[in-house]
Amino acid sequence: MIDWTKISTVLLDMDGTLLDLHFDNYFWQEYVPEKYADKHGITLTEAKEELSPRFEQIYGKLQWYCLDYWVSELDLDIMAMKQEIIHLISFRPYADEFLQNIKDHGKQVIMITNAHRDSLSLKLERLPMAHYFDKLISSHDYGYPKEDQSFWRALEADIGLDKKHALFIDDNIGILDSAKTYGIAELLAIRHPDSQKGAWDTGAYAAVEDFRELFVS
Repeated sequence: MIDWTKISTVLLDMDGTLLDLHFDNYFWQEYVPEKYADKHGITLTEAKEELSPRFEQIYGKLQWYCLDYWVSELDLDIMAMKQEIIHLISFRPYADEFLQNIKDHGKQVIMITNAHRDSLSLKLERLPMAHYFDKLISSHDYGYPKEDQSFWRALEADIGLDKKHALFIDDNIGILDSAKTYGIAELLAIRHPDSQKGAWDTGAYAAVEDFRELFVS
Protein backbone atom coordinates (compact mmCIF):
# COMPACT_ATOMS: atom_id res chain seq x y z
CA MET A 1 0.00 0.00 0.00
CA ILE A 2 2.90 2.35 0.81
CA ASP A 3 6.36 2.49 -0.72
CA TRP A 4 8.26 3.00 2.49
CA THR A 5 11.52 3.79 0.69
CA LYS A 6 9.94 7.14 -0.25
CA ILE A 7 8.66 8.00 3.24
CA SER A 8 10.81 9.73 5.85
CA THR A 9 8.09 11.27 8.03
CA VAL A 10 4.84 9.71 9.25
CA LEU A 11 2.17 12.16 10.42
CA LEU A 12 -0.54 10.56 12.51
CA ASP A 13 -3.87 11.79 13.79
CA MET A 14 -4.89 10.53 17.23
CA ASP A 15 -8.66 10.13 17.72
CA GLY A 16 -10.22 7.77 15.18
CA THR A 17 -6.83 6.93 13.71
CA LEU A 18 -4.63 5.57 16.49
CA LEU A 19 -7.37 5.55 19.12
CA ASP A 20 -10.90 4.20 18.92
CA LEU A 21 -13.23 7.09 18.15
CA HIS A 22 -15.91 5.45 20.28
CA PHE A 23 -14.70 7.35 23.36
CA ASP A 24 -15.12 10.76 21.72
CA ASN A 25 -18.34 9.93 19.88
CA TYR A 26 -19.94 8.55 23.04
CA PHE A 27 -18.72 11.50 25.10
CA TRP A 28 -20.08 14.23 22.82
CA GLN A 29 -23.14 12.46 21.44
CA GLU A 30 -24.42 10.81 24.62
CA TYR A 31 -22.55 11.72 27.82
CA VAL A 32 -22.46 15.49 27.41
CA PRO A 33 -26.17 15.68 26.46
CA GLU A 34 -26.99 13.44 29.45
CA LYS A 35 -25.13 15.70 31.90
CA TYR A 36 -26.55 18.82 30.23
CA ALA A 37 -30.07 17.41 30.55
CA ASP A 38 -29.52 16.66 34.24
CA LYS A 39 -28.16 20.16 34.86
CA HIS A 40 -31.10 21.90 33.20
CA GLY A 41 -33.88 19.53 34.18
CA ILE A 42 -34.79 18.60 30.61
CA THR A 43 -35.04 15.31 28.77
CA LEU A 44 -32.11 13.75 26.95
CA THR A 45 -33.93 14.28 23.66
CA GLU A 46 -34.43 17.96 24.42
CA ALA A 47 -30.77 18.30 25.37
CA LYS A 48 -29.63 16.74 22.10
CA GLU A 49 -31.99 18.97 20.11
CA GLU A 50 -30.57 22.02 21.86
CA LEU A 51 -26.91 21.03 21.60
CA SER A 52 -26.85 19.65 18.06
CA PRO A 53 -27.06 22.99 16.20
CA ARG A 54 -24.55 24.52 18.61
CA PHE A 55 -22.12 21.73 17.79
CA GLU A 56 -22.75 21.95 14.05
CA GLN A 57 -22.24 25.71 14.01
CA ILE A 58 -18.55 25.48 14.92
CA TYR A 59 -17.67 21.98 13.69
CA GLY A 60 -14.23 22.00 12.10
CA LYS A 61 -13.23 25.30 13.72
CA LEU A 62 -10.62 25.47 16.45
CA GLN A 63 -13.31 26.19 19.07
CA TRP A 64 -14.93 22.84 18.29
CA TYR A 65 -11.83 21.12 19.66
CA CYS A 66 -11.27 23.56 22.55
CA LEU A 67 -12.28 22.26 25.97
CA ASP A 68 -12.08 25.75 27.51
CA TYR A 69 -14.66 26.92 24.98
CA TRP A 70 -17.10 24.16 25.91
CA VAL A 71 -16.60 24.65 29.64
CA SER A 72 -17.60 28.27 29.13
CA GLU A 73 -20.45 27.50 26.74
CA LEU A 74 -22.03 24.61 28.63
CA ASP A 75 -20.97 25.34 32.21
CA LEU A 76 -19.91 21.70 32.61
CA ASP A 77 -16.64 20.33 33.99
CA ILE A 78 -15.59 18.69 30.74
CA MET A 79 -12.31 17.23 31.99
CA ALA A 80 -13.92 15.70 35.08
CA MET A 81 -16.57 14.15 32.85
CA LYS A 82 -13.91 12.70 30.54
CA GLN A 83 -12.18 11.19 33.57
CA GLU A 84 -15.44 9.46 34.50
CA ILE A 85 -15.37 7.42 31.28
CA ILE A 86 -11.59 7.19 30.81
CA HIS A 87 -11.90 3.38 30.65
CA LEU A 88 -13.36 3.79 27.13
CA ILE A 89 -10.10 5.19 25.77
CA SER A 90 -8.33 2.46 23.81
CA PHE A 91 -6.02 1.88 20.86
CA ARG A 92 -7.46 0.84 17.56
CA PRO A 93 -6.34 -2.73 16.73
CA TYR A 94 -2.57 -3.01 16.21
CA ALA A 95 -2.07 0.77 16.39
CA ASP A 96 0.60 0.54 19.09
CA GLU A 97 2.39 -2.25 17.23
CA PHE A 98 2.36 -0.09 14.09
CA LEU A 99 3.87 2.79 16.03
CA GLN A 100 6.64 0.54 17.33
CA ASN A 101 7.24 -0.82 13.83
CA ILE A 102 7.74 2.53 12.13
CA LYS A 103 9.85 3.81 15.03
CA ASP A 104 12.06 0.71 14.79
CA HIS A 105 12.57 1.43 11.08
CA GLY A 106 13.85 4.93 11.71
CA LYS A 107 10.90 6.97 10.49
CA GLN A 108 10.26 10.40 11.95
CA VAL A 109 6.94 9.92 13.74
CA ILE A 110 4.85 13.02 14.50
CA MET A 111 1.40 13.14 16.10
CA ILE A 112 -0.73 15.96 14.75
CA THR A 113 -4.08 16.21 16.49
CA ASN A 114 -6.83 18.80 16.73
CA ALA A 115 -7.40 17.63 20.29
CA HIS A 116 -6.94 20.20 23.05
CA ARG A 117 -3.76 19.72 25.08
CA ASP A 118 -5.83 18.64 28.11
CA SER A 119 -7.50 15.92 26.03
CA LEU A 120 -4.13 14.82 24.72
CA SER A 121 -2.77 14.60 28.28
CA LEU A 122 -5.76 12.49 29.31
CA LYS A 123 -5.18 10.05 26.44
CA LEU A 124 -1.48 9.80 27.31
CA GLU A 125 -2.40 9.15 30.95
CA ARG A 126 -4.61 6.27 29.92
CA LEU A 127 -2.39 4.91 27.13
CA PRO A 128 1.32 5.74 27.49
CA MET A 129 2.46 6.32 23.93
CA ALA A 130 4.54 9.50 23.93
CA HIS A 131 7.72 7.43 23.59
CA TYR A 132 6.70 6.38 20.07
CA PHE A 133 6.77 9.97 18.78
CA ASP A 134 9.47 12.46 17.90
CA LYS A 135 6.95 15.20 18.60
CA LEU A 136 3.35 15.55 19.79
CA ILE A 137 1.59 18.53 18.22
CA SER A 138 -1.84 19.92 19.04
CA SER A 139 -3.35 22.29 16.49
CA HIS A 140 -3.96 24.61 19.45
CA ASP A 141 -0.17 25.11 19.55
CA TYR A 142 -0.44 26.89 16.20
CA GLY A 143 -3.84 28.51 16.61
CA TYR A 144 -5.31 26.80 13.55
CA PRO A 145 -7.09 23.45 13.09
CA LYS A 146 -5.79 20.92 10.56
CA GLU A 147 -8.64 21.94 8.25
CA ASP A 148 -6.85 25.29 7.74
CA GLN A 149 -3.87 25.70 5.38
CA SER A 150 -2.23 27.87 8.03
CA PHE A 151 -1.83 24.77 10.18
CA TRP A 152 0.25 23.04 7.52
CA ARG A 153 2.43 26.08 6.94
CA ALA A 154 3.08 26.28 10.69
CA LEU A 155 3.83 22.55 10.83
CA GLU A 156 6.33 22.75 7.98
CA ALA A 157 8.09 25.69 9.63
CA ASP A 158 8.09 23.95 13.01
CA ILE A 159 9.51 20.55 12.09
CA GLY A 160 11.15 21.24 8.73
CA LEU A 161 8.63 18.97 7.06
CA ASP A 162 9.56 17.49 3.69
CA LYS A 163 6.01 17.07 2.42
CA LYS A 164 7.13 15.18 -0.69
CA HIS A 165 8.37 12.35 1.55
CA ALA A 166 5.59 12.36 4.13
CA LEU A 167 2.68 10.03 4.87
CA PHE A 168 -0.36 11.36 6.70
CA ILE A 169 -3.10 9.14 8.15
CA ASP A 170 -6.39 10.61 9.44
CA ASP A 171 -10.02 9.50 9.73
CA ASN A 172 -11.41 12.92 8.71
CA ILE A 173 -11.90 13.36 4.96
CA GLY A 174 -12.03 17.14 5.18
CA ILE A 175 -8.67 17.17 6.92
CA LEU A 176 -7.18 14.81 4.35
CA ASP A 177 -8.44 17.21 1.67
CA SER A 178 -6.63 20.03 3.46
CA ALA A 179 -3.41 17.99 3.57
CA LYS A 180 -3.80 17.12 -0.11
CA THR A 181 -4.21 20.79 -1.01
CA TYR A 182 -1.01 21.55 0.89
CA GLY A 183 0.87 18.88 -1.01
CA ILE A 184 1.42 16.06 1.48
CA ALA A 185 2.61 13.20 -0.73
CA GLU A 186 0.87 10.14 0.70
CA LEU A 187 -2.57 10.16 2.32
CA LEU A 188 -4.55 7.36 3.93
CA ALA A 189 -7.97 7.30 5.56
CA ILE A 190 -9.32 4.95 8.25
CA ARG A 191 -12.11 2.55 7.36
CA HIS A 192 -13.43 1.87 10.91
CA PRO A 193 -12.50 4.78 13.21
CA ASP A 194 -15.28 3.91 15.71
CA SER A 195 -15.34 0.25 16.76
CA GLN A 196 -19.04 0.50 17.59
CA LYS A 197 -20.09 1.74 14.15
CA GLY A 198 -19.84 0.53 10.59
CA ALA A 199 -17.33 1.35 7.90
CA TRP A 200 -16.96 5.00 6.92
CA ASP A 201 -17.08 6.29 3.38
CA THR A 202 -13.52 7.44 2.68
CA GLY A 203 -14.27 8.88 -0.73
CA ALA A 204 -11.34 8.80 -3.13
CA TYR A 205 -8.83 7.99 -0.40
CA ALA A 206 -7.34 4.56 0.13
CA ALA A 207 -8.22 3.39 3.61
CA VAL A 208 -6.50 1.38 6.31
CA GLU A 209 -8.49 -1.71 7.25
CA ASP A 210 -5.81 -3.17 9.52
CA PHE A 211 -2.57 -1.47 10.60
CA ARG A 212 -0.72 -4.72 9.98
CA GLU A 213 -1.11 -3.95 6.27
CA LEU A 214 1.25 -1.01 6.77
CA PHE A 215 4.03 -2.65 8.76
CA VAL A 216 7.47 -1.86 7.35
CA SER A 217 9.18 -5.16 6.55
